[in-house]
Amino acid sequence: MNDIVAEARSWIGTPYVHQAAVKGIATDCLGMIRGLWRTRYGEDPQGVPAYSADWGEPQRDERLWQSALDHFDDVSAQPMQPGQVILFRMREGWVAKHLGVVAEVGANPTFIHAYAGHGVTESPLSAPWQRRIVARFAFMEG
Repeated sequence: MNDIVAEARSWIGTPYVHQAAVKGIATDCLGMIRGLWRTRYGEDPQGVPAYSADWGEPQRDERLWQSALDHFDDVSAQPMQPGQVILFRMREGWVAKHLGVVAEVGANPTFIHAYAGHGVTESPLSAPWQRRIVARFAFMEG
């Protein structure tokens, strides 16, 4: 099994708390990705400023997407693979502001993500979710 998927699955059940990033205690979608990064590389790649739930929506500022481009390899043009980080735009015209990790591909794809009211869970990567994907990234070799 992919080591990133295995680590992401170890976060399942962690409660959702905005801006948190501690496995088993509390996290949001970015916090889980930060935790995966720390497991792989030892520390966050940069300080994370406080962020609101709107992620720069009023300014149309794609902060999360830009940060992903700065720290991950963009693999959007490659086939979807387990362990890739996926970035979602939740509504047309909104900035991209939700993250997950591809867990399974094929006939029944799944992804692991954290969201309000559910915490970290593995969900089907159904057609409605797939339509929201704007980019996919891979952890850099390190």
